[in-house]
Amino acid sequence: MNNPLTNDLNHILTNTVCLWEDLRGKQIFVTGGTGFFGCWLLESFAWANDRFKLDASVLVLTRDPDAFRRKAPHLASNPAIQFLTGDVRTFEFPPGEYSHIIHAAPLGTQHTLDFAVYCKARKFLLTSSGAVYGSPLSEYGKEKIEAERLCAVYAKQYDIDAMIARCFAFVGPYLPLDAHFAIGNFIQDAIRGDPIQVKGDGTPYRSYLYAADLAIWLWTILFRGESCRLFRGESCNTYNVGSAEALTIADLARLVAQTIGTLGDVKIAKTAVSGQPIERYVPDIHKTETELNLHQWIGLPESIRRTVQWHTAMGEER
Repeated sequence: MNNPLTNDLNHILTNTVCLWEDLRGKQIFVTGGTGFFGCWLLESFAWANDRFKLDASVLVLTRDPDAFRRKAPHLASNPAIQFLTGDVRTFEFPPGEYSHIIHAAPLGTQHTLDFAVYCKARKFLLTSSGAVYGSPLSEYGKEKIEAERLCAVYAKQYDIDAMIARCFAFVGPYLPLDAHFAIGNFIQDAIRGDPIQVKGDGTPYRSYLYAADLAIWLWTILFRGESCRLFRGESCNTYNVGSAEALTIADLARLVAQTIGTLGDVKIAKTAVSGQPIERYVPDIHKTETELNLHQWIGLPESIRRTVQWHTAMGEER
C-alpha cells in the first residue's frame, strides 16, 4: 500500500535532514504515541529510520495496542516500532537504555521523568499546552504548568536536557473529526455536505499549524532546543508551537466551506455581544522561529485540503 502521507513525510525529512543522526542505533520511548501528535511522530520516525538506515527503534507506551493496530496497521507492523502495554501514571519501567523520551500524554509526567532518570535518557521532550497562558487558568492549564515545573526540576537535578513545547491548535491527517476540535467538526460537516455549525458566536481567534509542520517543530525542539533548567528564579525555557496567522472561528468555518466547496451554509449559533472581550488562542512564535529557524511552511487552505484528502482516502480503504 502506498502511504498517502508520502508528500508530507518527504516535507518533514527535507526540513529535518540534519537532525536524525542523533538517533542512529538508539532507542527512544514515547508516551501518547497513539494519539494525533504520536501518530505523526511515529510516521516521521519510521520514514526517517528507513530512508537514512538509522537502525533506531521506538517503544510506545499504550493502554490498548490492539486499537492502534486497527488504526494504523502499517505503523503497528513496523519492526522498529514496539509497544509497552500500561498506564502512563503507573507503567513498569522496561529494561534497557533510552536516549530520547517524548512525553506526549496528558498525564504521568513525574512517573515518566522518573523513568528518564532510570533509563539514563539524555533528552526529554514535554508537549505542554498554550492553555498555560489562560486567565484565569483552567485546571488543564494548571496541570501543564506543574508538568513544566517538574521538567525543569528534573533537568537541573539529574542533568537531563528537558525541552518544553507549548502546543496550540493544529490540523491534519489523524485529527479526529468527531471530537472537541472546532476545525475537525467543521471539516466533517463540510465533507457530509451539511451546514457548518459554529456553536458559539464565532468571534474567538484561533490559528492552526499543519501536522507535518508540527512534526518538524517537535523533532527540532527535541534535538536542538535549549533545556528548560530553572533560571532567573522560577522561570524556565519554553517554546511556543503553532501558527501566528490568526482568524476568527466564524472566518475559519467560511474558509473550510470555501476550500472544500461544500454546498452547506455556515450557521452561527449565537449573536456576538458588543463590548465583550474577544478570546484569543494564538501563539507568539518569535522565539521559536528565531532560535530554531522554524516556520509555517504549509498554509491553512492547503492544510484543510490535505486533511480532507487523507480522510477521504482512509474512508475509501476502509
